[in-house]
Amino acid sequence: MPSRKSARVLKLPSGQAAARRRRRELVEYGQSVVAAEAAALGRLALDAPFATAVEWVLACRGRVVVTGMGKTGFVAQKLSATLASTGTPSHYLHPAEAAHGDLGRVTRDDLVLALSNSGDTEEILRLLPALKKIGARVVALTRDLANPLARGADLAVAIGDIEEACPMRLAPTASTAALLAVADAIAMTVLKNRPFDREEYALYHPGGKLGRGLMKVREVMRTGPENPLVSATAPLKAAVAVMTETPGRPGACTVVDREGKLVGVFTDGDLRRSVERGRVDFDAAVAGFMSRNPRTVRPEALVADAARVLRQARIDQVPVVDEAGRPVGLLDVQDLLAARVL
Repeated sequence: MPSRKSARVLKLPSGQAAARRRRRELVEYGQSVVAAEAAALGRLALDAPFATAVEWVLACRGRVVVTGMGKTGFVAQKLSATLASTGTPSHYLHPAEAAHGDLGRVTRDDLVLALSNSGDTEEILRLLPALKKIGARVVALTRDLANPLARGADLAVAIGDIEEACPMRLAPTASTAALLAVADAIAMTVLKNRPFDREEYALYHPGGKLGRGLMKVREVMRTGPENPLVSATAPLKAAVAVMTETPGRPGACTVVDREGKLVGVFTDGDLRRSVERGRVDFDAAVAGFMSRNPRTVRPEALVADAARVLRQARIDQVPVVDEAGRPVGLLDVQDLLAARVL
């Protein structure tokens, strides 16, 4: 007797069965494309010319000019953007526009990275004589060392003869994946071997989430008259007045001792809990109502790390203290929202 599962299959209308079979075929072919590109990447073997190309990028006194045509041109644009965003001045040069005046963007101190899988892209080949006259060195990222681009360049990094994943074996697919991988390898190897820290990365990415997360606390914290401070011996009513009168009304104030060092934090929540317990004496010292041993952050801490402190402690404000334990600022959750970190 057929199982319940096989019975359902037997009853499946022919149209639905065909649709399922069609979807399965589509997925299988799509998976074969991914496998072909992964295999192409697995066969890449970087050698001495790759190392020389990285050394030339590191030694470049001008800009790294990247060029490529068609689908490979998009890989070239991505390489240029990656270099520029990680500390290597770079721009993309469209090879067709270059032949109509944009070669004026290239100087003898520049390094040109020319991408072409075939190595016989006409728009790039016609640039080689002019680039030699300008004096800029040319590195070819291409299929082999025997094609016209490789022979005309000062250095060639070969990716090998790669069969495309296209059903007609024509559309650039596996070859562009390989070129992109080699381009990323160059950019990241350059990054690893040049002075470039997280702060510089944030400088080049002020509008993105990554860059905002790499900002320092000192860039967004409240300071001066916006940093609410009150002495531990001050009456509770003085602390409430400070929270109310401080610009931005942070809903908290930092409590300090006679030496100006942090001893606690008093918040709207502390006041509310005191009222609920029925023990509010507005003339009593705020030290009796504050929260002791509060979480703190340093001015040089990353905003992303400070945001994590707020989330984990489930608090809305955190004092910013210097090496001596003196509060130099206050970080409010509203500041993080304004900076679009949260």
